Amino acid sequence: MSMVKAYLIFSVLFVVFGTPLGFLGNGDTFRREVSVELNPGLTPPSVLPRGVALVHVRGLGLNDTLHFLLCNSEAPALLMVHTNSTRSAVQVDWPAFLNHSSSSSLRVEPESSVQYRSALVFTRVWEYDDVNNTADPQKTAESSFYPPYELEKFIWSELSVTANQTEPTVKMCGGETSESFLNGSLCLQFSAFESEGRDKPWPSLRHNANSSQLRVWLDGVTPRGNNSRFALELQSVGDSGSEGRVDVRSSIDDEYTPSIFKVSQWVSSPVNSSSVSGYNQWKPVAYRKPQPVFEDATACKHSALVSVNRIPRSGLVQAYFPERSETSGLNISFGIAKDPVFYSDTKYISWTVLVGLGEPPVDSFSPLIIVIMTVGLGTPLAIILVGGVFVWIRKRMSHSSGYEPIRNTDH
Repeated sequence: MSMVKAYLIFSVLFVVFGTPLGFLGNGDTFRREVSVELNPGLTPPSVLPRGVALVHVRGLGLNDTLHFLLCNSEAPALLMVHTNSTRSAVQVDWPAFLNHSSSSSLRVEPESSVQYRSALVFTRVWEYDDVNNTADPQKTAESSFYPPYELEKFIWSELSVTANQTEPTVKMCGGETSESFLNGSLCLQFSAFESEGRDKPWPSLRHNANSSQLRVWLDGVTPRGNNSRFALELQSVGDSGSEGRVDVRSSIDDEYTPSIFKVSQWVSSPVNSSSVSGYNQWKPVAYRKPQPVFEDATACKHSALVSVNRIPRSGLVQAYFPERSETSGLNISFGIAKDPVFYSDTKYISWTVLVGLGEPPVDSFSPLIIVIMTVGLGTPLAIILVGGVFVWIRKRMSHSSGYEPIRNTDH
């Protein structure tokens, strides 16, 4: 009996003090060798039109390769292609690519090695006059919307590539000739990762070697109304036979993104399957200053996911996907109801999204939360256990040292 009690005590102590250590050691150790290539296959004397560029980021694994391609031809897009080969390569027919004359002018070869492919396209920026301060485009009259900014018509700057050994970044900014964009721009910054980690600036999304990150911001754009709010239209393109959905998950830990206890995940799955092939993941928060602090945070929300009957006008997407590819879209709108701060007050809004392969990263408990849980739950339980052990030992001692008379067993 004493052995059973000792085993139970040891098991409870292991759960209380050993489980947090398990959380601390549960990191993603998978790594990729990351490299960057600008305009793959383009050789002199060939020259690209001004403001057009294609960046290829290659993540080499032990027995597979993850290709990310970012292009600013027409609507900016990020293409992700996963292959089961370490020798897969990007091939571009540049004359056909620039003329938009073929849906196969960009290929990843050998094509038989391709396991999954998808593209995230930034198609429009919506602006509306939020006179009722609902911060909800769905509740706003159609007459309150200004003509959208069609990103396929934007003039994009040269891509700025920072070839960091472990986290290469690519930045692009664009605008149009309208008065609103005379001193403003829409910018995208792409980052790829060699291994697991977090971006330091909020929202500090957790990434791994199978993911990349896009940070999008509007800076200095002149609003067309005093109560203007903005929304970003996104479209996702993939192979037929896959379907998308948006999941919202909750968390009890907001250390990395203060006051935000949810994460939204736009995932792609094979039809009639619960497995996830790829994802776009974000926290429902945007920031109204380039250096985010708590006071500059505002909520963002997504619209319902809808099917789109044609692929978007993006040079990258049209060069790689056939016209009948599976396409869906949604809007990300910025602001919260009754918020007195509109875009005109700061003339800045930023939002961050992860784009990756497989299951989205899951936030484990941070060390701070683990310590709080250990102290809060472990201390009372430890006191109860120690008290129980003390009482048990006292009883054993009293039974072993006391004199017990011999009882007469005769009947």
